[in-house]
Amino acid sequence: MEYDDPERGRAVAERVREFVREEVIPVEREYLGEGPVPRDAVRQLRETAREYDVYGPQIPEEYGGLGMGFREMLPVFEAAGRSLLGATAIRANAPDEGNMHTLELVGTDEQKDEWLRPLAEGEARSGFSMTEPMQGAGSDPKMIRTSAEKDGDEWVIDGHKWWTTQGSEADVLLVMARTDEDAHPYQGCSIFLVPADTPGVEIVRDIPHLGGGLTGASHAEIRYEDVRVPEENLLGEENAGFAIAQQRLGPARLTHCMRFSGMAERALDVAKAYAEERRAFDGTLSDKQALRFEIAEAETRLHAARSMVRHAARQIDAGNEARIEVAMSKTFAANVTQDAIDTAVQICGGNGIGKDLPLADFYENVRQFRIIDGADEVHKRVIARDAFEDTDPSEVEHLLRFGE
Repeated sequence: MEYDDPERGRAVAERVREFVREEVIPVEREYLGEGPVPRDAVRQLRETAREYDVYGPQIPEEYGGLGMGFREMLPVFEAAGRSLLGATAIRANAPDEGNMHTLELVGTDEQKDEWLRPLAEGEARSGFSMTEPMQGAGSDPKMIRTSAEKDGDEWVIDGHKWWTTQGSEADVLLVMARTDEDAHPYQGCSIFLVPADTPGVEIVRDIPHLGGGLTGASHAEIRYEDVRVPEENLLGEENAGFAIAQQRLGPARLTHCMRFSGMAERALDVAKAYAEERRAFDGTLSDKQALRFEIAEAETRLHAARSMVRHAARQIDAGNEARIEVAMSKTFAANVTQDAIDTAVQICGGNGIGKDLPLADFYENVRQFRIIDGADEVHKRVIARDAFEDTDPSEVEHLLRFGE
């Protein structure tokens, strides 16, 4: 399907598709069912990505990336998403991608030199530490309880977080905390750069979870007890944490959409190739009308999801927040990609749930997308609130009321 992606984005995406096909998928196949992929193999893939000139599409050129614009990046992320290792191989993987973007947006020159540069070079890893256990911040971020208090020229952080992706491996954690208890949380929270080896940072455990076996990414529970960081570790303005998080999350939700769209596209490619070869009931599976209609439905909905994401991206590129467009895109894409991968698993039968193909790993990983970056219900709440903001009473003024 052709889209109106910028020319440079299409060109780089084509190189990424070749890189994923020729370099990444062979490594993926080697470790399917036996992950995670060793760090040395990831480093080698990143070196090869530089040879293909696809390393760091979203990273500024001064930090060794391609410095691509947001709309240019979308087809690149989609191409990378065709393998679970693709985004990691080109250094466009979450959460580092979003954290690098945040540092680029609001970091000081000193913070960028200390953290953005090694993150961009792949020499460091990061975590975004925002979600808290039950009765703390989650789908309702206003419930945040982790606090940071000023003590001289230091900030003292106390709190309890979990589902900090890559938290156990992180060199630096971006921690969201209350800095003004008297203000509404949206106006009273800040983000801090906390080196993972800071005294008082305790990685309690890696939470056992669905998916992630191939890449080995953790989701950590972390306690912060009397954690002291210098005042220069404040990221962005004081009490602007949620505003900064929104700048991070809007684009990150769309790049997630594209990575999972690429995964769904490849899942359907696998299923179609399997159906063409697999014979049953006097013909190939691809001859069966019911299966063909399922593929047609999946392809149609995936096209709609990709189009929605690109529309939202144009809004963001124009300087708009595009909150509703992003919410719609994220919710729709999450469900479409999950359904497409489920269809592919069903078509491939035993081979769909086996690990000789990537579908089982895709299936495990795609389910999280309806929860991460905002659960479906949260985004639907935002969409519904907007839908009911400007109702027109005249549309029903002629109806008969009780007692009239």
